Amino acid sequence: MKFFVRRLLLSAGFWLILGARGSFALPGQTVNEVEAWIQAHPTLRPAPGESLLVRFSDTPAQRFIFQASILAPGQLGPTGNGGTIRSERMQLFDMINGITFNRLEESLRSIYGADVYSDFRRSVTVYAYPNEASPPPRNPDLLLQGELREGVRYGYWVELAANQAGVIYTGRINVLLKEDLRPLQNHLQRSGKR
Repeated sequence: MKFFVRRLLLSAGFWLILGARGSFALPGQTVNEVEAWIQAHPTLRPAPGESLLVRFSDTPAQRFIFQASILAPGQLGPTGNGGTIRSERMQLFDMINGITFNRLEESLRSIYGADVYSDFRRSVTVYAYPNEASPPPRNPDLLLQGELREGVRYGYWVELAANQAGVIYTGRINVLLKEDLRPLQNHLQRSGKR
């Protein structure tokens, strides 16, 4: 994870030097465009054989995953053009230092640049869980806290998982097409998981 943190910091410097231009690969672009962006990104350089899924792990207790998908979150199959990326997920797992909302935000900025980070910061929460309508958790040892947010450009799904002691070891942010935000909200509400 120390190696990954250094890569994130170097990447942030790289984007600042380039004038913090917007991300070059986002949901709505083609699979080929996103694969090329991942290959060239100073933080997301995949290992041989990786293209839309990138994994880093310094130790079993610290991991980072980035995945671009043609599937909308909560959907079992592709919708629309199967050659278009519909969502991208960034997930952190750290049993040594824990995960915070701010750490997820900083990772989002390092990966995507100032434009997407600003859109995320200005986004509005459209659904949060758990709430009074949420059923009791299926796993009492794990508390999921999440929210769906709507920005001007994209939708965002942020989720943190805490253990019984309230310590958060894992978190993720999905960047998705805005048109997939309401179906995802409906899916989460119907599934009774959140």
